[in-house]
This record gives sequence, C-alpha cells and structure tokens, in this order.
Amino acid sequence: MEIPTVNTTLKRLRNHYRIVIMNEDTFEEVVKFKLTRISVYIVSSTIFILLVGLTSALIVFTPLKYYLPGTGMGTAKEVKQYRALKVRTDSMEQALKYQDSYLKNIVKVLEGKTILIDTNKLALPKDTDTSN
Repeated sequence: MEIPTVNTTLKRLRNHYRIVIMNEDTFEEVVKFKLTRISVYIVSSTIFILLVGLTSALIVFTPLKYYLPGTGMGTAKEVKQYRALKVRTDSMEQALKYQDSYLKNIVKVLEGKTILIDTNKLALPKDTDTSN
C-alpha cells in the first residue's frame, strides 16, 4: 500500500475535470466547465467569506442588530437609562397595587363590609432617652 505524499496530493488538486450539462432530449451540450479541485476550493472559500462578511455588515450597520438578543443593547449610557427606567416602572407598579388595595378597602368600608386589618401587636423597642 502506497502512502500518499504531498506531491501526489498537489497533483490531484491540479488535475483537470470537465463538467458538462446536456439537454436530455437532443444530447446537445448546454454548458461545460473546466475545473480543478483547487479552483473549486478557492471559489467556495471566497463565496463563504463574502457571505459571512455581508451578513456581518448587514447586522452591524443596519437596525437589524436591535432584533438580535445581546447585540443591540446600545451604549453604556442607554443601558444605564434602561435600568433606571425599569426600577422606576417597578416602583410605580408597586405603588399602583397599594393604591388599588386602599381604594378597595375604602369601598368595603363605605358598603359596610368588614375589612381585614392587621391587628398584630408590634414589638417596638423601649425609648431609652434619659434627657427629659
């Protein structure tokens, strides 16, 4: 068994091949290509690099980046503003819940219904102020 050497591999890369596309009815040659393996590798690699480059450029230079998670967050200032807005929204939502509960209790009192009141005794610390 013969071990392939670099020389035979290069020869196989440079072997010429012909691809012929024929009309099935008339057996007429429509298109023919003369190719080598290395030319096919070069063309496919070039197409791959171009597609990756065009896709990257499309994402980086268009607003499409805002639809991909993690890529369109913006500058550090925008992220800080977003977080502050989120905290503010959460606190407003909590205040709205408290206000809704308060209004429901007022309606119950006006209708004469009993409301649940927290009647647990709080254990407050004794005032140790001796400056009186």
